[in-house]
Amino acid sequence: MDNEEILGDIGALVEEERALRQRAGTGGLPPEERARLADLEVRLDQCWDLLRQRRAKAEFGEDPDTAALRPASEVESYRN
Repeated sequence: MDNEEILGDIGALVEEERALRQRAGTGGLPPEERARLADLEVRLDQCWDLLRQRRAKAEFGEDPDTAALRPASEVESYRN
């Protein structure tokens, strides 16, 4: 997966997240949609992390294709 594909995935995930958040603002979401929203947030974090890894590797002369999707537990434990 290259950077453009990752950015495409991010765009699609963001669109779905926005749609769910918009529905949430008009009366809340059923449990399955709340779970989907939480999953989208994690997947977005993973995609952004993967893109940052790829860019950093490329910047320092390493092969960006060696970057790997990190587990949700790892990505979600990062500090801001």
